[in-house]
Amino acid sequence: MSMDMELLKQRMQTIEERIQAACDRANRKREEVKIIAVTKYVDAEAIRDLLDAGIEHIGENRVQDGVPKYEQYGDRGTWHFIGHLQTNKAKEVVGRFPYIHSLDRLSLAEELNKRGEALNQVVFCFLQLNISGEETKFGLSPNDVLAFLRETSNMRHIKIIGLMTMAPVVENTEDARPVFRGLYEWKDRINEWAFPHAHVEELSMGMSSDFEVAIEEGATYIRLGSVLVKP
Repeated sequence: MSMDMELLKQRMQTIEERIQAACDRANRKREEVKIIAVTKYVDAEAIRDLLDAGIEHIGENRVQDGVPKYEQYGDRGTWHFIGHLQTNKAKEVVGRFPYIHSLDRLSLAEELNKRGEALNQVVFCFLQLNISGEETKFGLSPNDVLAFLRETSNMRHIKIIGLMTMAPVVENTEDARPVFRGLYEWKDRINEWAFPHAHVEELSMGMSSDFEVAIEEGATYIRLGSVLVKP
């Protein structure tokens, strides 16, 4: 189903103004922040409209929905897999989605590395951390990060280029700030360890309800669904 292009452009302009204001508050450059359109609730036609409107980054959450959309429009834009990834579905994602935001366990790292090796390509990964400690959230516990990096350090076909987290749903977005700040602190810590396969430059954090706070705390990718693509 096609999107109303006039409405889409209005939304993009409003989002743009909010991003710029957050960058100004944090003394950051606007080009440091990239928008991923979260397209799990829209069809391939709507993705075409987003691409036509100038959105570059597409984020899909589910393999069974994302792969058919990729088959139609994967040659346009940059595709990110942002949802929880079952190990047995990794083979369908590697080779299609250059960026995977949900690396959260050793078995998945092993499978991604194996699939990358088979295709002779490096899989760019974001390590998903459960900063908030909520039991309902996926993600590696911060206590396990060092051991995880040691265990994956000999995997030549995965590169950890970023970190991802999800903040709790809160009424006051200020309550999400410590989670985003915590992820930024982990970026510095991991880079100080200087593992050859883990140089963290990207932070994937912030969604429709809290992206401004995430930008203030260092987000480089914000994942926008309802505020951008709601029907």
